Amino acid sequence: MDGIEVGAMTEAVDGAATRDAERAGDAFARARAELAAARAGRGIELDRWLASLLAETGAGEDVALVAVGSHGRGELTPGGDLDLVLLHRGRDDIAGIADRLWYPIWDRGLRLDHSVRTLDEARKVAATDLKAALGLLHARWLGGDQDLADLLRAAVLADWRSQARRRLAELAELTRARWADQGELAFLIEPDLKEARGGLRDVHAMQAAAATWVAPGPGERVRAAHDLLLDVRHALHETTGRATDRLVLQEHEAVARSLGLADGTALLRAIVEAARTVTYAADNLWRHVDRFCADRNRAARPGAKVERRPVGDGAVEHDGEVVLARGADLSDPVLPLRVASAAAQAGLPLAPATVERLAAETPPLPVPWPAEARDALVTLLGAGTAAITVWEALDQAGLIVRMLPEWAQVRNRPQRNPVHRFTVDRHLVETAAGAAAMTRDVARPDLLLVGALLHDIGKGLPGDHSRTGAVLAHQIAVRMGFAAGDADVLETVVLHHLLLPDTATRRDLDDPVTVQTVAERVSAVPGRGREVLEILAALAVADAQATGPAAWGAWKARLIQDLVRRVDARLAGIAPPRDALDPSAEQLALARHDGAAVRVAGSRVTIAVPDRPGLLWRTAGVLALHRLVVRTARVFSASDAGTAVLDFTAVPEYGTPPDPAALEADLRRMLADRLDVAGRLERRAAAARTRRGVPVPPPRVTVVEDASDTATVVEVRAHDRPGLLWRIGQAIGACGLQVTKARVDTLGAEAVDVFYVVDSTGRPLEDTAALSTLREGILAALR
Repeated sequence: MDGIEVGAMTEAVDGAATRDAERAGDAFARARAELAAARAGRGIELDRWLASLLAETGAGEDVALVAVGSHGRGELTPGGDLDLVLLHRGRDDIAGIADRLWYPIWDRGLRLDHSVRTLDEARKVAATDLKAALGLLHARWLGGDQDLADLLRAAVLADWRSQARRRLAELAELTRARWADQGELAFLIEPDLKEARGGLRDVHAMQAAAATWVAPGPGERVRAAHDLLLDVRHALHETTGRATDRLVLQEHEAVARSLGLADGTALLRAIVEAARTVTYAADNLWRHVDRFCADRNRAARPGAKVERRPVGDGAVEHDGEVVLARGADLSDPVLPLRVASAAAQAGLPLAPATVERLAAETPPLPVPWPAEARDALVTLLGAGTAAITVWEALDQAGLIVRMLPEWAQVRNRPQRNPVHRFTVDRHLVETAAGAAAMTRDVARPDLLLVGALLHDIGKGLPGDHSRTGAVLAHQIAVRMGFAAGDADVLETVVLHHLLLPDTATRRDLDDPVTVQTVAERVSAVPGRGREVLEILAALAVADAQATGPAAWGAWKARLIQDLVRRVDARLAGIAPPRDALDPSAEQLALARHDGAAVRVAGSRVTIAVPDRPGLLWRTAGVLALHRLVVRTARVFSASDAGTAVLDFTAVPEYGTPPDPAALEADLRRMLADRLDVAGRLERRAAAARTRRGVPVPPPRVTVVEDASDTATVVEVRAHDRPGLLWRIGQAIGACGLQVTKARVDTLGAEAVDVFYVVDSTGRPLEDTAALSTLREGILAALR
């Protein structure tokens, strides 16, 4: 696929996306308008009914009914609680009035959170209970004594403002604890729309901070994001018929349809954009609040001057943020990147007003970029984790898409896979931040950082994202002003960014074909093979660590290091030391045991058993019964002793490794046909908890051509479950075939297993019909 094809495809996709977006936008707007109208209408009807209920109690004067919380804000969704306070001036008969008020509400089946207070009692509760204070800040009169309700609101606001430093510190602590508990809304597949970071509760907290007059209230963009999240919550309540704020996976499609959106991905993308808008604003607000709460001296000296300290050309630090220097040249197109890189290198955030001004007043970068712009981008990315906050600020202001139009395709794009913890665009930035720690391990740190930033840029377009992304990366590199050879290197890096982890975990590293294949691919740019290899090695680490915990571990790290060592030796013309293909003396010593012998050392499980067909998958079944997850498997034949040595890398599903003696006993029973492995595995599978409505892609079996000269390589991708290796091995054995080696990898709930298979003569399969039979047999075993 060349650049013209990708460019035409991108234009076609963008054109179709624009038309679809216009149609979807109309439907989305109509659905949201209907929800807002429904909320408003229901709110008016409830307010009138509640006022009439109060009147029917005969309360008379000195009693007021006040709505607080979401009801007070006018945000009551179908599953929301009625938050009501019955306010009185010391009435002795208030308990009876309350009973006559609350029971009709319960009889109607409404959820009610209620309290009865005098004005002084309400103030005392607000002074000690932060959540109660937050609700009372939005107190709204519904009926009865309006003067009393007005007094309550004025008194609570006055108390809140007079104690602003203490209350805001409490609110900041409560907010950050909630973030730690609920996670970040923008990056969760099943988020809590209200409590997660970037959700509705954060906007309410911003409103509360603004009520102290210490910080401004939520701006227009944040209010729009809040309204969108409120509409999604409303649709979720209507769709499920439950008072839930967690958008679980099985509800995505139904909620999307009720909002006029195409699918769950479109819904998540809308939520992501709204959540990131709220998060960005919340981060800026809490930095401001933290400074206010910490700086008591400045509070005592309101006219005190804040020092401005230069941090770079055109940028100065002011009150903990980076702002433009007085002489900054806004006609300079490089200024945004220069200021951003200075902020990141100083470990400081960009002031929101500064970013907005840069977006509004600086011209776009010329093509190709000047060297100064390219250097500023690399400097920004090289700041590591400090670059993430600065990048987010540029992105929120639209500067990233202006500099990199291709970014629009990946921006806010969710990855509906539990292995991935970030959206595509955030994953790219996190990968670049992780790669910054390895810049001293490569000859060209600039190519590592830019390659990390662009490695998944092809996601969201049709076809293989690596191939599509490689062409886009080349185009971007040329636009950035990289030399032709450097652009070729970046294209190769993006094309093969999965080469090392995929090969290391799914191919036999002792097979010469494996190393030769990798060496040829990294040498696509003449004379720069070792340079590409070292960039790919660093990128493999940064990419996996930015993906999530399930994508990286010591096992994978060792395999990739071994592969890199072998390929580097091949490129240098040196023969690398190969691992022994025959069992070691220690392994053969196990053959002296009668029946079966087992040795467990950490994650290494070595088994010596009398040689017989199907040993690998039968043994894998026993390991599965002991809740061991197989990562790698290898079979050694020791014909003189009539013994086979099986070497496994296996880790417990949870807890500690099993007792070797118990494992050995079960292996003996299996070899004597006295252990019902299949039945026990079936019972485990039936008892395994499954989630209703979670879509599971069908399994896929691929025969990988030209991957080995000595065996047929079969790759199996399937949803992981107990005994999966057993099932696959049974199917292979039923075809009269033997597995000589296996590479097993589990990413989240997905298994990627690779088997080196030979026939009864020890040769690869060549017959097309036999290959088809093998493939169909494995698929049948997985259904």
